[in-house]
Amino acid sequence: MASEAMIEIEGVGKAFHQRKGSANVVLKDVDLTVRRGEFVSLVGQSGCGKTTLLRMIAGLAPYDLGTVKVAGNVVNRVPPRIGFVFQHAALLPWKTVHQNVLLGLNETRKSLSKQEKEAKVSHQLEMTGLAHAADYLPRQLSGGMQQRAGLARALVSDPDVLLMDEPFGAVDALTRIRLQEELSAIVDRTEATVVFVTHDVEEAVFLADRVAVMTTGPGQIKEIVSVDLPRPRDRSPEVIAPIADHVLELVLGGGLRRQAVEA
Repeated sequence: MASEAMIEIEGVGKAFHQRKGSANVVLKDVDLTVRRGEFVSLVGQSGCGKTTLLRMIAGLAPYDLGTVKVAGNVVNRVPPRIGFVFQHAALLPWKTVHQNVLLGLNETRKSLSKQEKEAKVSHQLEMTGLAHAADYLPRQLSGGMQQRAGLARALVSDPDVLLMDEPFGAVDALTRIRLQEELSAIVDRTEATVVFVTHDVEEAVFLADRVAVMTTGPGQIKEIVSVDLPRPRDRSPEVIAPIADHVLELVLGGGLRRQAVEA
């Protein structure tokens, strides 16, 4: 694992001002460094500021205190060479899968020939298993296929950083497992640095090199858990559960086991 920092978050705070001068402090003194080529998952209870932090990295939300840097540059707008995958694929319904993926080249398309653009789109459609659906409209795709199209659009420009906000939260359980495995394989073939927001602790452990657990009210990094498991990952319970149980206890505040949650 390379030690060079790709994302640096130092002392970041964020408050949303309310009526009568009060403020809801969402994030406070957040420190996190993500190394180049690393996969980090952000987990925590609802309202802990995971998505807000992700949007700050993407330059889509301002921060009140501290500094966010991507590739050594302070973030005050959307950084170059960054891909974003949302919980819902957000595909343009009147464009085909091919055309939607092509939109991911907007930042660099003027410097590419038509042949180069076609080659990049075709490559990502192959990587995400959508080559056969290039001419489909989004309404002709399943939920899982739509998410793969969103991933292909984010990856087509060969981003240095890939930010993912609960991208598999809206699909069924079996599709979610397939998408997790596909994402893991795809990311292993790229050099992208990934920050992945999820409520699913087992998903976080299966995918990530490290899991950053956030507290609630205000959101801070409570602990960073290293996932020292070989790739490709074995998702059997005896492999994943020990780390996932530790992460879950951190999320819940300690003392509660998985069985108590599931009861």
